[in-house]
Amino acid sequence: MPQGELCKLEGVVTHTIFENPDTGYSVFEVECHGTPVVVAGTVGSVDNGMSVTVYGRMTNHRTYGEQFAAERCEASLPADSASILSYLASGVLPYIGPSTARKLVETFGDETLTVIASQPERLCALRGITPQKAAAIAAEFRRTYGVREVVAWMARYGLSAQQAVTAYRTFGPGTVQALEQNPYLLCGEPLSLKFSQADAIAAQLQVEQGSGLRVAAGLLYALRHNAGNGHTCLPRAKLIKTVAEFLRVEPDRIGDVLDGMLASGELRARSFGDAAFVYLPDLLMAEEDIAARLAEIAAYPTEPPKTLETDIRVLEQAQGVTYAEGQRAAIRLALSSRVMVLTGGPGTGKTTTLNAILSLYQARYDRVALCAPTGRAAKRLSELTGHSASTIHRLLEVDYSSGRVLFVHNEKNLLPFDVIILDEMSMVDVKLFQALLAACRPHCRFVLVGDADQLPSVGPGNILSEILQANVLPTVRLDHIFRQAEKSLIVRNAHRIVAGQMPQTGGREDDFFLLPSLGLACQKLVCDLVAVRLPKSYGLDPVRDIQVLCPSKLGPTGSVELNRRLQDLLNPPAADKPQLGGEQGGQNSKILRLGDKVMQIKNDYDITFERSGAEAGVGAYNGDLGVITAVDTEARSVTVQMDDRQYHYTADQLDELEPAYAVTVHKSQGSEFPAVVLPAADVPARLCYRNLLYTGVTRARRLCIVAGNERIVEKMVQNVRQNLRYSGLRYLLAEAADRDGGA
Repeated sequence: MPQGELCKLEGVVTHTIFENPDTGYSVFEVECHGTPVVVAGTVGSVDNGMSVTVYGRMTNHRTYGEQFAAERCEASLPADSASILSYLASGVLPYIGPSTARKLVETFGDETLTVIASQPERLCALRGITPQKAAAIAAEFRRTYGVREVVAWMARYGLSAQQAVTAYRTFGPGTVQALEQNPYLLCGEPLSLKFSQADAIAAQLQVEQGSGLRVAAGLLYALRHNAGNGHTCLPRAKLIKTVAEFLRVEPDRIGDVLDGMLASGELRARSFGDAAFVYLPDLLMAEEDIAARLAEIAAYPTEPPKTLETDIRVLEQAQGVTYAEGQRAAIRLALSSRVMVLTGGPGTGKTTTLNAILSLYQARYDRVALCAPTGRAAKRLSELTGHSASTIHRLLEVDYSSGRVLFVHNEKNLLPFDVIILDEMSMVDVKLFQALLAACRPHCRFVLVGDADQLPSVGPGNILSEILQANVLPTVRLDHIFRQAEKSLIVRNAHRIVAGQMPQTGGREDDFFLLPSLGLACQKLVCDLVAVRLPKSYGLDPVRDIQVLCPSKLGPTGSVELNRRLQDLLNPPAADKPQLGGEQGGQNSKILRLGDKVMQIKNDYDITFERSGAEAGVGAYNGDLGVITAVDTEARSVTVQMDDRQYHYTADQLDELEPAYAVTVHKSQGSEFPAVVLPAADVPARLCYRNLLYTGVTRARRLCIVAGNERIVEKMVQNVRQNLRYSGLRYLLAEAADRDGGA
């Protein structure tokens, strides 16, 4: 058989073994020429009695044995009375069991399913079926049939059953009609296909190249794509030029469609300085809300405590410290302003200052909350302050009932706090910060803490940098490096990087080293450092204490390849270590093995966890780290311990986990590790920028080793261009401050 050609299997479904309605993953048995065959794959829902044609390949699963791995499934409803009876008797529809199924088929024969779909009132002729029950039976039948219709439609264009299920949940019974009228809906939420995929489908549906439908979709796609890269808006001229080039349509045509979308409110525009910018409406609303709320808080009248100077002196005596003038200024500002920004690099006394502010707040207010954008950042904040801290998501409490991310605490159900201290502000995106501000009481005080030289948020916006550039909120920037911190070469080099200077390598007693190396030699060096040299020389545990932080996922020193190498070295396969994945072979096949260090790579607001001695909770968040403590190969599930939380991941949730011996610098934000190894040998040009290197270096607490090409390191130090993001927040803050009379 030619490479890549799929086999075809035809038969009748006799037994459904497993089904996940959210993902479309199913395991079922098909009677094929008298032989039962187990079929598994993401092919959508199937029911007993259905005739199916399945395309895929026979595989020999090491746990489940021989099965047909399905890539596509075409299903048809049973047509004869015997098949219909088998189908209905399986319990696929509400209120219909084997006895009722038999009576229905005896009454309506081969037309039974047509009656259920089109004339459900006729079902009431049977004793026990009320009009309400008949309506429920028909509704469920139409739903399951509708999903199959979408699965079949999408399969024609190479899209999966899981994508079909997702589309149906969003667009409902009219999914196929909606997509045929506008195939570019596939580019938006929740499917978020590449524009080229939707464009190819549109071409088959005879959508013309210059049609308004296609141009509007291109404009929306460009703005969404750039939001994914951190931009909340784009200059109008740049947007038109970009879309004209990738659609191959004249710029004037793009401008005309854009004007129509602006007139209808589908897009929004604002002018800042001499340039016009175009926004997706929700992102402009987020920035406008943030600016208005911060200006309102800053303008709120407040008086500093009369005993403030005495309180600061008492605090110094109690803690045995003497605050520097910058620290004193920050403490005064926190107690005399409704909102303040505290920023500074490593070694500048941010933590000492924050602890002083926290002590004075807790003496005056009953309800003080500490929070951070990620679980690891919140844990670190707790460790630094000695007080409980939570993620912003947990503070707001995610509402799971709607099927999308909403928060229990909002403008109608405010948080109870008098003070909120928010750490790692550089990581907070505009939508999350908008939600937090909306849920706060009018009198609530805010302390925003962060380091603007670190990487900005993964989501859209660059809030901390924009606030600092607007210069309208009370701010203290700590820049004095304390003598104790000055002994650390990690700290000194972090400040050198910010100043555009090359980091220096250390001697035997230092905590920072530059080790020249290239290509595969660098890969080998990193593995040797983690597995042998650092544990031997420093007594570090290679899994718990050492973290490899990669600028990129790809290449010999990217996180994907280094994870594979380090997994083999630090947690090799063994008879007593069950694992999932890797059955298909190949270098890109992910393996999850008992004892592996893993990372949560997307927010999951539904997954539950257990905590020893405490109530169970909900939610795992992008960047959370843990260790696999159990693997169930039959159920294809794993158990992961993340700090004090234990999660159980089912088969359809395993794509949320990745091995984490090596992770990208972006994924490490808000975390701190005893030792960091940062390979800089094969960094793509688009990732050679200063705050990526700075963020990686400042994740190290006791030891940092940069291994790689000094020219690459120098390029990263010199390049600040990648720090730039399109955002209008600084201008909106200035406008709002003017309206409210200044901060």
